Amino acid sequence: MVTKTREESKERVLKMAKEHDVKFIRLWFTDILGMLKSFAITVEELEGALEEGMGFDGSSIQGYARIDESDMVALPDPDTFRLLPWRPREQHAVARMFCDILKPGGEFFEGDPRYVLKRNLKRAADMGYTFYVGPELEYFYFRDSKGTEPLDEGGYFDMTPLDAATDLRRETVLTLEEMGIGVEYSHHEVATSQHEIDMRYTDALTMADNVMTYRLVVKQIALKHGVYATFMPKPVFGINGSGMHVHQSLFKGDRNAFFDKDDEYHLSKEGKCYIAGLLKHAPEITSVTSQWVNSYKRLVPGYEAPVYLSWARRNRADLIRVPEYKPGKENATRIEFRSPDPACNPYLAFSVMLAAGLEGIEKEYEVPDPVEENVYEMSDEERQRRGIGTLPSNLWEAIQLTEKSELVRKALGDHVFYAFVKNKKIEWDQYRTQVTEYELKRYLPIL
Repeated sequence: MVTKTREESKERVLKMAKEHDVKFIRLWFTDILGMLKSFAITVEELEGALEEGMGFDGSSIQGYARIDESDMVALPDPDTFRLLPWRPREQHAVARMFCDILKPGGEFFEGDPRYVLKRNLKRAADMGYTFYVGPELEYFYFRDSKGTEPLDEGGYFDMTPLDAATDLRRETVLTLEEMGIGVEYSHHEVATSQHEIDMRYTDALTMADNVMTYRLVVKQIALKHGVYATFMPKPVFGINGSGMHVHQSLFKGDRNAFFDKDDEYHLSKEGKCYIAGLLKHAPEITSVTSQWVNSYKRLVPGYEAPVYLSWARRNRADLIRVPEYKPGKENATRIEFRSPDPACNPYLAFSVMLAAGLEGIEKEYEVPDPVEENVYEMSDEERQRRGIGTLPSNLWEAIQLTEKSELVRKALGDHVFYAFVKNKKIEWDQYRTQVTEYELKRYLPIL
């Protein structure tokens, strides 16, 4: 693989901007909650931005800076230059680039989620690994953002006239591919009006950028057609929520470090230690991979969402699934972590998953036996006897576990760790003091 220098990448961007008559470039970055932030510059500013970055005020960005240290610099990553297909092309096209956030002195800003992921990837690289991920993001289409009226009554993999969203999915896939994002599958999911588009496996930094782009594209195409797309984990009571199953593996050069031809699961020792690390640390990273109050409405038994700390090959009730090995497909050996949801911050979520797995490898954690039976059907006593723990059941439990976690603090760095915990405590307080429709219906007539 030929790696371009930053200089060559900058030249390419300036050339493309000229060729495509680009007038505006949107500079994208994320806050600690994974919300996409953006400001636009004109093409006249592009060369200077690529050289020195563009200054902006970070004081109102969630989790960024205090008022007294609010000056920030967004330095565009030239490798992420893409035209925005939904903007007019004929005259004055619009492009985007993801940015790394710097302090005015030029050093990386430790509150930038993209920098957090780069730091964790460097730790993996120092151990000889490249981290690959393939997340599957589910989402719902609704008539508008004010309610949950579905567009269709379709079910899993349905191909019926009822599936009004087929054209929406098709246009979304074509738009993603136009932006250089490979797509493997797209299909109707289990719940009515629920859909999934799976992006092709790639390195974790590219994929985190791709997840941010994917979420925007899905919403943008929906908006264009007068409907609303949401990645809210559990928008409708009584049906499946939306997950983001994350397929992941470590490579050493061209070799999949998780593969071992002689093992009955075709899993290497590193692969098993990685699973053990994820299982052991799953409860304390859950506030990052499932970061909203609403996330825990999805993480309940009975709706295909995993809540028990177990792993297996075939069983989809488990937290970690190892897809079956197909001869000749050594590089496809991977594990699937099933608890994250699509509304998380992908930079932070990939960081804590990787940190947990690497911890397992470094400390040679022992992997428990796989659980091929349905964990949901076991009694509490049976689960206890077999040492099968559970994920936290609400955001408050999750954040308490995170707050005590040395692993998460190291993975996120002090700045993001403390800002994130503080933010989530505020969210929990705001939620728990609400009086809900459920309480009014249940208690008002009888108390």
